[in-house]
Amino acid sequence: MALSKQFFFIIRLPIAMSFLGHGLVRIPKLQAFSNWMVQEMEPSGIPSILLIPYSYILPFAEALLGVLVILGYKPRYTIAASIILITTLIFGSSMIENWGAIQAQLVHAICLMFLLWLYEKNERYELK
Repeated sequence: MALSKQFFFIIRLPIAMSFLGHGLVRIPKLQAFSNWMVQEMEPSGIPSILLIPYSYILPFAEALLGVLVILGYKPRYTIAASIILITTLIFGSSMIENWGAIQAQLVHAICLMFLLWLYEKNERYELK
């Protein structure tokens, strides 16, 4: 049975909105977000030379991936990129033992993996 475009849109909408929302609220306060992230990650041992650019890129990546997932643009690649992004966040949260954040990030990862599985399973029927 083919997966309809409308149904696939509805399924991916919540995770896309989460990514988009995270990005959009951080972009206007980018400097403050970057400072906060670098300070939060200080105990991790990850060098600031890596954290600073990551903290500036992250909100734009989240917003862009949110938009691309909403639009359904190249779903396999967009969802895979989203999984990679959330994996980097899980790694960072693990390094500072922020187990509460990891729970939310794992929910995102599971939703993304479900979306990818659903897309892969139905791709042979070409979403109609």
